[in-house]
Amino acid sequence: MPINLSSVDGVKINPQHRLVCHCGAVEMLLDLPEGLVDVRRCDCSLCRRRGAIAASVELAGIKIIKGQDKLKLYQFNTMEAKHYFCSECGIYTHHQRRSNPHQYGFNVACLDGINPLKIAQIPTYDGVNHPRDRS
Repeated sequence: MPINLSSVDGVKINPQHRLVCHCGAVEMLLDLPEGLVDVRRCDCSLCRRRGAIAASVELAGIKIIKGQDKLKLYQFNTMEAKHYFCSECGIYTHHQRRSNPHQYGFNVACLDGINPLKIAQIPTYDGVNHPRDRS
């Protein structure tokens, strides 16, 4: 069951919230008028290894303020999802989803002032048995 949040541990999610990688080379502004939408983990092979907590935003809802040239793309398996990370610090920032290619998933831990470890009971989506992996 999807969860949506307007705040995390008392910190309000702003309608436009800044997302930044660990080293600060990549910075984005996200349109989050409804707060965090569809907060989740995924158990696919990549998400399991990176351990990120993600939420969703429409494709037009991300504006890269700096570091476009620092973003690197990683794709695997079906090559549909586009996973981006900072080439300087290695932090996953966002990805274009294969389950909904009209949305980006983004790393909640990269939002200014937000500690995703304070979010209780985060649902885990079944990425291991993704329908697009079936013949």
